[in-house]
Amino acid sequence: MAIDTTTSPTAPTREPLGAPRLSTRGKLVLFVLCAAQFMVALDFSVLNVALPRLGADLGMSRSALQWAVTAFALPSGGFLLLFGRAGDLFGRRRLFLTGLALFGAASLLATLAWDPASFLTGRALQGLGAAAIVPTGMSLLTTTFPEGPARDRALGISGTLLSLGFTVGMVAGGVLTDALGWRSTMALLTVFALVVLPLAPGLLPESLPHSPDGMGGAPVSGRPRLDVPGAVTVTGGLLSLIYALSTAAGHGFGRADVVAALIAGLALLTVFAVVESRSAAPLVSLPMLRRRTVAWGNLGGLVTFSMMSTVIFVLTLYLQEILRLSAFETGLVFGVQGVLSALAGARAPKVIGRFGARRTLVGSLAGQGALIAALLGLNAHIWSVWLAAAAVSLASVCHLGAIISYGLTVTSGVPDEEQGLATGLVTTTQQVGVTVGIPLLGVLATTSGGDLLSGVHTVLALDAVIVLAAAALVALGLRGRGAQPVSGPVEP
Repeated sequence: MAIDTTTSPTAPTREPLGAPRLSTRGKLVLFVLCAAQFMVALDFSVLNVALPRLGADLGMSRSALQWAVTAFALPSGGFLLLFGRAGDLFGRRRLFLTGLALFGAASLLATLAWDPASFLTGRALQGLGAAAIVPTGMSLLTTTFPEGPARDRALGISGTLLSLGFTVGMVAGGVLTDALGWRSTMALLTVFALVVLPLAPGLLPESLPHSPDGMGGAPVSGRPRLDVPGAVTVTGGLLSLIYALSTAAGHGFGRADVVAALIAGLALLTVFAVVESRSAAPLVSLPMLRRRTVAWGNLGGLVTFSMMSTVIFVLTLYLQEILRLSAFETGLVFGVQGVLSALAGARAPKVIGRFGARRTLVGSLAGQGALIAALLGLNAHIWSVWLAAAAVSLASVCHLGAIISYGLTVTSGVPDEEQGLATGLVTTTQQVGVTVGIPLLGVLATTSGGDLLSGVHTVLALDAVIVLAAAALVALGLRGRGAQPVSGPVEP
């Protein structure tokens, strides 16, 4: 059940399209949850520019440096769905706090690492902690703030900080590495965890385990059941796919281990689908996946994350290798993007309140695709930096609108006891999207046979087509009342 987070339950509503004021407790709860999400988002990018110095300090070869990223991505993406469901069954607050403590300890280990093995162990444990924090934190947010303006505002702030975390990480990583060395990037994450962890236990509500069928029954006194075969197959499948795609980004799809991991991942996910169709207590409720809001909302989320991460990757290459901007100057270009995203996040609840989450999702995807298409005007002249900065910043505004609205679309109308499952799907879509975009399209920029500029244009053109096609598909899929099953009747 949601707790009262507004100033007064009887206060008159003067701004139906805006967000209500939050009580002090509501603000503190939102701070804790958003700070944790921001911390995890920061971890996705803060280390990137520090990798060369890290490799020199710890004696890691250039080919081994990819594991500094992959060691985090594997568990953070692979265990999201499992931990989201485990939070539903055993308590979201408990799992959130466990993940937060593990993330802080792992960040300290990575800060103090004395060799590659200790550093990569710290990164893997960070990823495991993140896999517990993200779905349970999102579930706590959606169950704490009731559906409507309060939840819209909370998800708007959360989505803004998620976007800002990635951008701030890119800028802060370069500044910290130049000033204090690569270890300061991991120390920053340790400090975040130390700030958030003491506040969380006294503020966050605990969820009670619900009926093991996950279909909204009353809490049970017996021990909740977890779908172990489903957990093993989906986690193994996601781990295999993320490993394959992460490795392919650096070495291509021709390596034997990449091909084997792709085959294993697809096979395990196929087995998972069969297991879930026959399980009495499935990890993923098939009726949940038949909701149009869940199916089409997650498609929109997958596309917006995967295609925007690809744009950021190819623009980084373009700005530094074609326009010859420094790493700091490149960070400033993306800093403009971060500022506009923050402003957009503040306005997103009013936009969603006026037009609805589904229309906002479709419009945001269409805007993102159109602005990516505008980047096809980039050339080798330095003045193109203005086009790059303007188009990617405005595209990021649309991207942020898509992030917030797809999260609302997927979780709206879902019972509290299934919020962990719904948000687990949301965050799994997010992680898989961030992971697959660069391997599938980004590598074309450097392997497309022509010069780098033509490769960048090829990637941007494909990216824009995919986003615009997704906008059309989501618009068709969510027409009428999206709470109906995908296969069910379409209502006007």
